[in-house]
Amino acid sequence: MSHAMQPSKARSGAPPKQKRLAAFIYLLAGGALLGLSTNVAKLAGDAQLSPLAFLFWSITGAALILLVVAALRSNLPPVTGRTLEYYLVSAFVGVAGSNLIFFSAIPHIGAGFVALVITLPPLLTYVGALIVKLERFQMMRAMGVMSALAGAVTLAAHKLSAPDADYVWILLALAGPVLLAIGNLYRTLRWPAGVSGDALAPGMLVAAAALLFSVGLLPGFSLGIPSGQRLPLLLIALQSMVFAGQFLLLFLLQKTGGPVLLSLLGSVGAVVGVPVAIVLQGEAAPEGLLPGALLIGTGIALLNIGKAKQIS
Repeated sequence: MSHAMQPSKARSGAPPKQKRLAAFIYLLAGGALLGLSTNVAKLAGDAQLSPLAFLFWSITGAALILLVVAALRSNLPPVTGRTLEYYLVSAFVGVAGSNLIFFSAIPHIGAGFVALVITLPPLLTYVGALIVKLERFQMMRAMGVMSALAGAVTLAAHKLSAPDADYVWILLALAGPVLLAIGNLYRTLRWPAGVSGDALAPGMLVAAAALLFSVGLLPGFSLGIPSGQRLPLLLIALQSMVFAGQFLLLFLLQKTGGPVLLSLLGSVGAVVGVPVAIVLQGEAAPEGLLPGALLIGTGIALLNIGKAKQIS
């Protein structure tokens, strides 16, 4: 029981206004990095980097960045049976499994649509949080989640109705949010007592790199990088920095805002990722973009207002 409540205890010391402001900043910054990462992944595909290789080397680079920061702050990830379980499970559902699905789907259905798919976890996370009693039911927050979900469903329905829709990849991409929702709840429920988020983040990324490396050893998979080209290496370096910031902010938001607010990272990511895909990568604007974006924005507002009332 003490493990499950650890993030809540950690949050209780700061004034409510300060916590809300910090959580809001983490949400905006982390979501922006998430939206950027889907577009960098598309560029990597154009540069002939396989999704697995790009994800592995980028995660490895991000892990090294955060390990160096943790070492400089004398806050390296603790290694115990309890934390190893936490790193491995968090890495599979929140990093390796979900991102491999998304990055593999991008060449088939576009970075813009994948950025929108990542807006789907809020309802799953909220329902799960109610079941395990991490949240109490509040009408305004429930309406916010439903609004964000309605926005995502609007966009997905338009994508599925397109004449050239790739149903297999669309449906596979929709499995990613299920893993993300599981990860949102797991990280809160199993947060190791007395360990800070900036120590857990590099541990999770090291575990994710190890999982992806093991996949690369299987027949038919490769971690190879195209030789004689600078662009793939530059994209890996850029994504490593994006991932380092994204996953550090994820843990900070998890601690200050809880799993449901955290699940809105994808919604913010879509606000950034979709316009970037349209303007800089020449993708067609997804059908239903305006009503979908309005519903998602309304959902974010309602969840934040509901959280503020819940704290006060």
